[in-house]
Amino acid sequence: MQKRFAKSLSLLALALLLLLTACSGGSNNNPPNNGGGTTPTTPDNNGGAKGGATELGMMWWGTDARHEATNKALDIYTSQNPNVTFKTEAMSWDAYWQKLPTLAASRTIPDVLQMDAAYLQEYVTRGQLADLTDVDLSGIVDDTVIENLKIDGKLYVIPLSQNAQGMAFNKEELEANGIPLPQPGWTYEEYFQWARDARAKLPDGKYPIGDSGAWADYNNYQVGMGGEPIMADNGKTFNLDKEKFMTFYSTYAEFREQGIVPPADRSAAFQENDPQADPMASGVVMTRGATTGSVSALEQLMPGKIGVTTLPTGPAGGGWAQSTIFLAVNAATPHMDEAKTFVKWFITDKEAGKALGLTRGIPISAENYAELEPTLEAKDILGKELYDLALEKAMPFYPVAAGYSEWADNYVKEMEAVSFGQQTIEQAYEKINKAGMEIASRAG
Repeated sequence: MQKRFAKSLSLLALALLLLLTACSGGSNNNPPNNGGGTTPTTPDNNGGAKGGATELGMMWWGTDARHEATNKALDIYTSQNPNVTFKTEAMSWDAYWQKLPTLAASRTIPDVLQMDAAYLQEYVTRGQLADLTDVDLSGIVDDTVIENLKIDGKLYVIPLSQNAQGMAFNKEELEANGIPLPQPGWTYEEYFQWARDARAKLPDGKYPIGDSGAWADYNNYQVGMGGEPIMADNGKTFNLDKEKFMTFYSTYAEFREQGIVPPADRSAAFQENDPQADPMASGVVMTRGATTGSVSALEQLMPGKIGVTTLPTGPAGGGWAQSTIFLAVNAATPHMDEAKTFVKWFITDKEAGKALGLTRGIPISAENYAELEPTLEAKDILGKELYDLALEKAMPFYPVAAGYSEWADNYVKEMEAVSFGQQTIEQAYEKINKAGMEIASRAG
């Protein structure tokens, strides 16, 4: 009798143990509660935790104003979604595009990242950006904008703003020296002549315009003057017009000789939006290229001194006006649903819209811009003014095609060598053209 009773107790204890094990989810998915206050959670299909904490990694580039505004917006998201926090990294444009390729190579891109139109094709081709086509943007983003952004029928980015490229100028110094202010829609011929005339009225050590060495500057000239874009058909077509190339850079060579642009060593040391090293904020150069976002930062460095106009134009136009800055999602993120929810929230939430202001340009959401408009500061109004001016003459935005990033970097180096007198313009053309043709041949 006692043996049977003891055996029954043993079986009962075993059954209770098995029952408790099943209820506690005794598997590798959930750690046991060791009395530390952690509540076990159940993972969802995306590697997150239903009811538990999710940390989204996010990185972006920009000015200090953008960094501060973005962090405020992320705090708002966490206040609305207490289970979500952020691990952030903000840096300058140059540092960002030096770091991102390293992260891509090691497959350690954060969950959410800022993306620029210049590099979009490249990262899509690598398969490192998630397909966001299922994020419903109807009534928020114009259908035409969405269609223009699609690659092979899929949407890989969420547009953040309506951006535009134009030119900023130091209206205070120009007026003080009796120099006519730049007028919207000026042609390249008028721009170059204005620079010659302005130099004659400026004191030594000051220059009307800066030097030019980036491929996008020349591409704007080549297309504006009726030519084809340098890179087309996803990089399979390469067209560097030698006659236009020689004309454009011969003008700048003349300007270096005549002191119309700063000497090569001075130009190489410039750093945009740095109070001491920015070509305009330092008081050295009277004009420079700007976008709706960057001109706001420049206005903060030079309050009340900045005017805006269009870039020089050709018969086909000049500059661009469209969405160029986006949020993308890492294709390998374990938090896909949360990341998609967040990137849509980022452009639609009114509190976030107020916090972000115009630090990334004119908000893509018309409702959010309408909320901001009555309270805009001078720097913000200036960005909208530049955007409105750019619209009339704007051409399409031409990004670096996939496989051309290194080519674009080398373009700058080759043209810098020209500015330092280390090679001729024609020698630079031959090197740049040969490299581009080889990339196009491989792409084809």
